[in-house]
Amino acid sequence: MKTIVALLKTRLLWTAIVSVLVVLGWLRYFEWINLFHPSGSDEGSPADQGLQFSDVEFMTNDGKRLHGWWVPHENALGTVLFCHGNAGNISTRTAIIRDLQAFGVNVFAFDYRGYGRSQGIPTEKGTYLDAEAAYEVVRSRYADAEDPPVAVYGRSLGGAVAVELALRKPVRALILESAFTSTVDIGKELYPLLPVDWFCRYRYDSAKKLPEIAVPKLIAHSPDDEVIPYRHGERLFEAAAPPKRFVRLSGTHDELAWVSSPQYRCELAAFLSEHLL
Repeated sequence: MKTIVALLKTRLLWTAIVSVLVVLGWLRYFEWINLFHPSGSDEGSPADQGLQFSDVEFMTNDGKRLHGWWVPHENALGTVLFCHGNAGNISTRTAIIRDLQAFGVNVFAFDYRGYGRSQGIPTEKGTYLDAEAAYEVVRSRYADAEDPPVAVYGRSLGGAVAVELALRKPVRALILESAFTSTVDIGKELYPLLPVDWFCRYRYDSAKKLPEIAVPKLIAHSPDDEVIPYRHGERLFEAAAPPKRFVRLSGTHDELAWVSSPQYRCELAAFLSEHLL
C-alpha cells in the first residue's frame, strides 16, 4: 500500500512539474510571438524610390550575419541610423528611407536578426547587439571616429532599441517615434489578468533608461495611435533628461507620421540640422 501511495505521489509530482514547464514554455512563446513579427520576404529596395544604395553585410559580436542598406547623400549633414519596428523588414520601409534621406543625411537601415536577410532569431539582447553592430558600420564610414555625426532614429519597437544604443554608444541625437515605455507596461495594459511582470523576459525598459541619456531628444507620438497609447509618448518625454522636444502627431500607428503630420517634417529637419552639423 505504501508503495502504491509513493508511486502516486511521484506521478503527481512529475505531472505538476511537467505542467509547470508546459505553462512556462507557452508563456515564453506567447511573449515572443506578441513582440516580434519578422518577415523574410523581399518587397523592394531603395532603388524603387529612385535612390542610390549599397547592400551591406556585417557581423554582430555574437556571430550573427546581418544585412542593411547604406543610402548616401551627396552633401550629407551626417547619418541617420534607422531602427525599424517589430514587423516586416527594411524592404517594407523604403518610403521612410527615402524621406529621411531627403533631409540631407545618409541613411543606414538594417534588419535585426531573423528579419529580412539577417540570420538568427530576434531577442531583446540580440536586437541590442544588432544595433551596436550597425553603429560600427556607420562609424567605419567616418574612419572609426570616436564621435561620428550620427542620429539614431527608432520607431515603435525600434524606439527601445535606439534608446539602448544611445545609452551604449556616442550618438549626436536620439529620435523616438510612436515608442513605448516598456514591454511590461504594454503587457499589463493588453492583458490585465496575466502576471506580466512576473513572466516577462523581454523588458525593453526605455523609460528607466532615458534619464541617463544626455544627448538631445525628439519624441513624437499620436493621440490616435491604436497600438501604443499616447500616454507612452508623454511618459517617455517626462522621463527623458533635457534637452528634449515633443511633437504631437496625427494619424494611426502604421501611418507615416510626416504624411499626416506636416509639422513633424519641419521639426525633424530643424532637429537634424541643429545636432548633426
